[in-house]
Amino acid sequence: MRIVAFVPGGIDDQILFFPTLDDLKRYYPNAQIDVVVEPTSKGAYRVSKSVHEVLTFDFNDRNSLADWGNLVGTIRDREYDVVITKQQNSSVGFLLWLTGIPIRIGYKDKGIAFLTNSVPAKTQQYAANMYHDLLAGLGVNSPCPELAINVPKPDIDWADKEQKRLGVQETGYILIDGGFAQSGKVKGLDTIYPLANWLEIIQEIQRKQPEMPVVVVKDKDNEDFIRSVSNALNIKVTSPTDIGKLAATIAGANLLLCTDSAAMHLAVAVQTYTIALFGSTEPTFLVPDSNALGNLQYRTSDRLLTIKSPTGKIADISAKTVLAHIWAG
Repeated sequence: MRIVAFVPGGIDDQILFFPTLDDLKRYYPNAQIDVVVEPTSKGAYRVSKSVHEVLTFDFNDRNSLADWGNLVGTIRDREYDVVITKQQNSSVGFLLWLTGIPIRIGYKDKGIAFLTNSVPAKTQQYAANMYHDLLAGLGVNSPCPELAINVPKPDIDWADKEQKRLGVQETGYILIDGGFAQSGKVKGLDTIYPLANWLEIIQEIQRKQPEMPVVVVKDKDNEDFIRSVSNALNIKVTSPTDIGKLAATIAGANLLLCTDSAAMHLAVAVQTYTIALFGSTEPTFLVPDSNALGNLQYRTSDRLLTIKSPTGKIADISAKTVLAHIWAG
């Protein structure tokens, strides 16, 4: 059997789709499973254990008819038996019909006429569970498995060497990732936590636990943040070059502090204790089944604690609130 999944969206969307792909491989161990994703999301599959090949297509670009035609031709040439899509619109349904794939699975929507098997879109649940519901189109009705990734050994080795370089292998470390990238603003997401708050949090950690190093993840989007923090405080900086090395770095941390980001999902997969900050986004869709505390500001699931801003603005989560949960945990 040859199966292809259309998975538009960012790296976080890909990671949340992993349990669906993993269960496909479990039920059809001899199947070849490919995915079609946006070019910027291809790197997520470095830590996937179930995908054979990653094809890229920029779903958000202003694609011409020729671009769509080339995609359809590429898919037709591979003679897939099954296609699955999480995209809910008629144009994608029509595209899948053009590919000639006999079994076309998606959510019940206006594109249903072009699907052979459709399932209800139960949007008020964890995204990984919602995506896994698509497998009902193949008669698979088992519970969604836990989020899991496969970190390549070279990436684990890199993280071990990086810990030695930073001098944190024996002491452990608190890792900070996310909330700095301007790309969040471009997408209209409220994921940038104020510099002053981060400084207050780091200062208090260093005051109460001076033996516990604070490591900040550096990437091309947060160089200004790194410079500002480095000028004010004694921190350590690491620069993982791909998602595998980032996952290995997260796995080695005692605690991850982050905002709504791919790092949070990686932490769930490697089971690192995590505190994640949310502004306008509702955590219910992005974290595993959880128990509510008090007025739903705080949600916890095993090793993950999410703090939801009471105003819907991430900047309104006080540093004192974050620190209170660090010491409580």
